[in-house]
Amino acid sequence: MPSGQRRGRWSGVPLQDRQALRRDDLVAAGVNLLGGPEGPALTVRAVCREAGLTERYFYESFTDRDEFVRAVYDDVCARAMSALTNAETPRAAVERFVALMVDDPARGRVLLLAPTVEPVLVRSGADWMPSFIELLQRKLTRITDPAVAAMVATGLIGALSALFTAYLNGRLAATREQFIDYCVDMLLNRVSSY
Repeated sequence: MPSGQRRGRWSGVPLQDRQALRRDDLVAAGVNLLGGPEGPALTVRAVCREAGLTERYFYESFTDRDEFVRAVYDDVCARAMSALTNAETPRAAVERFVALMVDDPARGRVLLLAPTVEPVLVRSGADWMPSFIELLQRKLTRITDPAVAAMVATGLIGALSALFTAYLNGRLAATREQFIDYCVDMLLNRVSSY
């Protein structure tokens, strides 16, 4: 490199990897903006500014804002699903979900709040919900009746969604441990009644 020339952001990164890295940067910026404390402030320009990229790179990975918003939501849902899938116990599942959604409240707001204010996500939220219900239903091995297991899983997902939303919004004055303990107790008590 000639003296006085600055190393670029992509120096040393193979060309074939750059687009994927730029896409990751855009999605991370989208999580911050879509899950912002004041609500979504997501425009293409704002995303590019947050990611430190130009609009050219935005359109390299996404056709429009709606596709981008869905990609951000899908990324958060996939991370949540992965965290829950690998949990061995109800406590581990709740702790992992808290770590993902509460310790990074932008992700929590994207998952739980963005579908209520972002019209393009109404369908995405409805598409992901059965996956979360099915995952919980598979964990309910004590309940042998599939119809009952489906109802219990659906009710628990609804209750947990409401609890996490209230916790993220600051409407619950519980400590982290109280919150985790309550969620775990709710899961265990509901399942042990069968």
